[in-house]
Amino acid sequence: MSTQPVDPAARPGRLGVGVVGAGRVGAVLGSALRAAGHPVVAVSAVSQESRDRADALLPGVPVVDVPEVVRRAELVLLAVPDDALAPLVAGLAEVGAWQAGQLVVHTSGRFGTDVLTPARTAGVIPLALHPAMTFTGTSLDLARLEGCPFAVTAPAPVLPIGQALVVEVGGEPVVLAEEARPLYHAALAHGANHLVVLVAQAAQALAAAGVDDPGRMLRPLLEAALDTALRAESAGGAGAITALTGPVRRGDAGTVEQHLEQLTALGGRTGAVDVVGGYRALARAATARSLAAGLVDAAAAQRLLDVLAGAPDGRSQTGDGGPQED
Repeated sequence: MSTQPVDPAARPGRLGVGVVGAGRVGAVLGSALRAAGHPVVAVSAVSQESRDRADALLPGVPVVDVPEVVRRAELVLLAVPDDALAPLVAGLAEVGAWQAGQLVVHTSGRFGTDVLTPARTAGVIPLALHPAMTFTGTSLDLARLEGCPFAVTAPAPVLPIGQALVVEVGGEPVVLAEEARPLYHAALAHGANHLVVLVAQAAQALAAAGVDDPGRMLRPLLEAALDTALRAESAGGAGAITALTGPVRRGDAGTVEQHLEQLTALGGRTGAVDVVGGYRALARAATARSLAAGLVDAAAAQRLLDVLAGAPDGRSQTGDGGPQED
């Protein structure tokens, strides 16, 4: 006997969603909630870019001011910059906009639910749901939500509501304590944002070396390195550092010294002094972590650290020892 697919809008517990901030995150999550059967009743959009995004991802949804979004919604999705979140919540509380029983969800990675305290005094249900992915603000993001981890922070009695909302948009809920949010956010920003800077630095050096398409040159190397490191981290043991290859892993202090010379010269020619500074800092970290994981011995690590500190010839005062095998 065949069964008809269930219309998501016919499921029980559907909520009228108001989206505050039609940025890259808000418009996409609003669209995902809509696909799960929650009608989006209003959206706020200030810039023309945000209005265009709302038109594309939330067609037919009225664009109104923020207090009106809150007035119409049973679930308010706050997708605004971190520094704007607390003043926004407090300002809406001052004008009596919050309604008892409303679900108020913010998408900031930095904050838990404490930032929603002014709204909680009005009787709202506070939820902090942060998707651990970057957004383009297009429909491409909707497919990428499938399996995406979301950090979920909420008071224990309403935690299942946050988890259920994440599952409905295709994500994987990961419960995170209030006090852990700042460190969690710093870790993600360091891993993702600074990876972009690293790619930019490497690409600049390749372009200076005469490579026409640095992105194409880097892609297979970086994709393989990232995939191997993430698999090693998930496998446990010493973690991602075991995926390290290259001169630090081999104990090749001479190669590292030459790299520093070349990158210093690049900075002198182009003003990109951040490249050699970044290389030096990361090579020090690679050396320390490799030593701790037993990937290099103490003598090799000291030679590397001497070179990175600018010691003559990178010679260690603690003993000899040849390069390690890769």
